[in-house]
Amino acid sequence: MANVLEQGGGLRSAVRTLNTRYHRAGLAFYLFIVVAHWAEHVAQAVQIWVLGWSLPEARGVLGVPFPWLVTSEWMHYGYALIMLVGLVLLLPGFTGRARTWWKISLGVQVWHHLEHLLLLLQALFGANLAGRAAPTSIIQLLVPRVELHLFYNALVFAPMVVAMYLHRRPSAAERAAMRCACATVPERRPVAEAA
Repeated sequence: MANVLEQGGGLRSAVRTLNTRYHRAGLAFYLFIVVAHWAEHVAQAVQIWVLGWSLPEARGVLGVPFPWLVTSEWMHYGYALIMLVGLVLLLPGFTGRARTWWKISLGVQVWHHLEHLLLLLQALFGANLAGRAAPTSIIQLLVPRVELHLFYNALVFAPMVVAMYLHRRPSAAERAAMRCACATVPERRPVAEAA
C-alpha cells in the first residue's frame, strides 16, 4: 500500500485528478449510482402503495429476483458507505454555492450512514434497539422503515441535485475558482453600450 501511495502522488493525486480532469465523469457515474438506488426505492413504494403488495413482497426491482438483497443489512450499509465516500471524494471539485449545497447533502448522508451502521451492528450482534424483532434505527422508532429511507434518500438527493445544477452554471467568481471543466453555460460578457 505504501508503495502505491509513493508512486505518482498516491491517493491525494488521484483525488486531485478526480476533482479536476475527471470531475464531470465522476459526477455522472456517481449520479448513475444514486438514480439506480432511487429507482429501487420508488419501485418498492409503487409496489406497496399502488399495487397493494405486502411489505415482504415489495422488494423493489432487484429484490424480486434476489430477495436476500432487501434483507441484507450488509448491502444497505455498503450502499450508505458508497454514498458517503462519493460525497467526500467529489467535494473538493465544488466551489461557492454548489459547495454549500454539496456539504448539506454530505451532512445528511453522515447521519443516514450512522443509522445504517446501527442497523448493521444490531444484525451482527443479534441485539435489536428497544427490543424490536428486527434491526431498528433511531428515527425508525417513530417512522416506518420504507417511508424513512425514502425520506432520507430525498434529503440527500435534493441538495445534491441543486449542487450539481449550480456547479454546471457557476457565477463568474465561482467559475474563476473552479479547477474542473464542468461548467456548461458560457460566461456572460457585458453587452457593449451603444455609442
